[in-house]
Amino acid sequence: MNFKQRLLLPTIAALLFCGSQLHSATAADQPLTPSSVNTKDKTDWFDIKNLGVEGKGWTETEAFFDRLPAKAKGVVRPPVWSLSKHSAGIAVRFVTDATTIKAKWKLTSPSLAMNHMAATGVSGLDLYVKTESGAWRWLAVGRPSKQSNNTTLISGLIPGKREYFLYLPLYNGVTSVEIGIPESSQLWKAPPREAGKDKPLVFWGTSITQGGCASRTGMVHTAILGRRLNRPVINLGFSGNGRMEPEVAKLIAELDASVFIMDCLPNVTADVVARETEPLVKTLRAAHPETPILLVEDRTYSNAYLKKSSQERHRTSRQALREAYERLKKEGVKNLYYLEGDGLLGDDTEGTVDSSHPTDLGFFRQADAFEKVLKPILEQQSK
Repeated sequence: MNFKQRLLLPTIAALLFCGSQLHSATAADQPLTPSSVNTKDKTDWFDIKNLGVEGKGWTETEAFFDRLPAKAKGVVRPPVWSLSKHSAGIAVRFVTDATTIKAKWKLTSPSLAMNHMAATGVSGLDLYVKTESGAWRWLAVGRPSKQSNNTTLISGLIPGKREYFLYLPLYNGVTSVEIGIPESSQLWKAPPREAGKDKPLVFWGTSITQGGCASRTGMVHTAILGRRLNRPVINLGFSGNGRMEPEVAKLIAELDASVFIMDCLPNVTADVVARETEPLVKTLRAAHPETPILLVEDRTYSNAYLKKSSQERHRTSRQALREAYERLKKEGVKNLYYLEGDGLLGDDTEGTVDSSHPTDLGFFRQADAFEKVLKPILEQQSK
């Protein structure tokens, strides 16, 4: 079947069915027309921009896969703006009956990896599949080899129509991402999320929130939590630049979140925490009187047990955050929650690559700690 014939299929189908049957079908029931076709290897390609990506807080962005709106340029500090060009947290869900799934993606930077973070996490793709139980399981990784990549993510799948989740790079940007399937297969938009579970978890934080140093893009704790709690996620982690600035706080207050998670302590000292925490919470609360806000202490450096300077850094910044939290509670700020830093990475010092940035083990442990706090908050919302 050639591309023109495939383009005609929806029209032919429309002539074969009566109007009532057509009106009863939902958008998710209609297979999508490919964006392009490779006739040589008989692959249909689908631009994920047409599938409804998750993880974008704003539609008015300078480039499609940016994490901050275009109006933020010149308002936030230049490093924050530059890092907002990374696609951390952006993902796409889709449904296909294909037994082979391919991917093409073009990166904004030729720097594929860092000296402490694998290319698969910095610049790769990560594919998950929804099982019959409704849980997500890892399936395949897209390994980048250059700035423009074209690869088979997986082949030889057991036949069946399934929902998939594809995560984009954490520390690189993309200009385009396409999913490829055999022309004999079909691809659909994923069904909408369940009502009440469609508002995102909004994270504001540091390099750790952004994903350093997950080995795969779906292994950062924010993504793990999104899968476990069945919520979309907006990742506003900015490496070295999660500094609680009012300019960013005002932007975040524009978002309609299920929970705001504020996790900036690794990038700020006690004086900044003492100065900015209360204005930050009040900015969010003015725009969202009832939305839960979670304040998070910094994770404990893995070698802090032998470093007095690290111990003092933790003690002072955590004390400043706790005191701000207590003052806000006394002022009557409701739905304000607190997560302590000790235990976020475990207690055996094995959770990081460099004492600071988590490995996959560290991220898994962080997800466990966050889930214990977030799950009851979300359950309370649903009552």
